[in-house]
Amino acid sequence: RKLGDVTPTKEAEKLAETTGKDARFVELILNESNKVIRARQNTLIMEHKNGCICANAGIDHSNRTKSETDYVDEVLLLPADSDKSARNIQTTLERCFHKKVGVLIIDSHGRAWRNGTVGITIGIAGLPGIVDLRGKPDRSGYKLKITTIGAADELAAGASLLMGQADEGCPVVLAKRFPYDLRESSLDELIRPEENDL
Repeated sequence: RKLGDVTPTKEAEKLAETTGKDARFVELILNESNKVIRARQNTLIMEHKNGCICANAGIDHSNRTKSETDYVDEVLLLPADSDKSARNIQTTLERCFHKKVGVLIIDSHGRAWRNGTVGITIGIAGLPGIVDLRGKPDRSGYKLKITTIGAADELAAGASLLMGQADEGCPVVLAKRFPYDLRESSLDELIRPEENDL
């Protein structure tokens, strides 16, 4: 989106004053979000419409085609429906290659109480988001009681490590031998409901 096409609301102007961000940029952030989680100087943490908690509702200046005239004025938004985008890619790949595949759409996110960004899943098709190991034995024979694995995010983090965060130019990673059964799921599987948030 071009910031020049955005007219900020009073709410955006107030948050822009608090954060020091461009009010037009803040307006786009608000439009992509359910609510503000934290606002302070140079920081705007939001609950995106997809349920992810992230800085600036995932809106970014990087990873766009650069041109002299619009570089500063353009920003990149997350897909409107990342699960749908993942399903569309999955369908196309399966039609082309006659193989069952899973697809993750990933993005770089910070994490609470941790430094550094990590690739996480924001869209999923044909892969489990969560793998439930409760009731299975560990190496000592004890039955696991609470272990559920964020398998999609684990795969996303590994893919992100190979894709890079800067100018590496690797938009796709092919992962083989995923250790869990493929199945349909959605991003909702990975989002912890607010009422369960400690």
